[in-house]
Amino acid sequence: MRRINIFIAGLILVLSQSFLTANAGWDPDDKDKPTSTQEVDATIAAFLKQDANMQSFFDNAHGYAVFPKIYKAAIGVGGAYGTGQVYEKGKFIGDAKLSQLTYGFQLGGQAYSEVIFFGEEDALERFKAEKMEFSAQASAVAVTAGASADAAYEHGVAIFTLAIGGLMYEASIGGQKFSFNPAE
Repeated sequence: MRRINIFIAGLILVLSQSFLTANAGWDPDDKDKPTSTQEVDATIAAFLKQDANMQSFFDNAHGYAVFPKIYKAAIGVGGAYGTGQVYEKGKFIGDAKLSQLTYGFQLGGQAYSEVIFFGEEDALERFKAEKMEFSAQASAVAVTAGASADAAYEHGVAIFTLAIGGLMYEASIGGQKFSFNPAE
């Protein structure tokens, strides 16, 4: 029993040190800065580089939301946060925030990009009215070459993700929530 307690204490110490050093460059004021158009353009280019067929989603969707960087971390309880921009028929209409709370068996941290396509006006309007929430059952497609060829809209929405880095072990449940701030 004592060995298990020592092991757990050591594991907590190692993990806490890695999270403390990861936060050393964190700027709390940076959280409220809107995502730049350059970040969005670079994110779209990265998605298209992985799968050029995604261009048809950008061309044909009623709208889309681009989240260049979503940061996710967990030790049992986890969370994720990211900011992005929302477009309707290719025109910028506002900023968005994504937040997520999960619980279950999970450990680690990761960063990824996410693009949400709205196939119809109704889906975009639900997003703008903050009435859209993705549950654990929502299926996001991890972008690889040709991944978009088999992707389809589900309830008017198609979600794609692209890993940036990190390592996460998880078997958890939770959901993504969104807030929308219209452009002035």
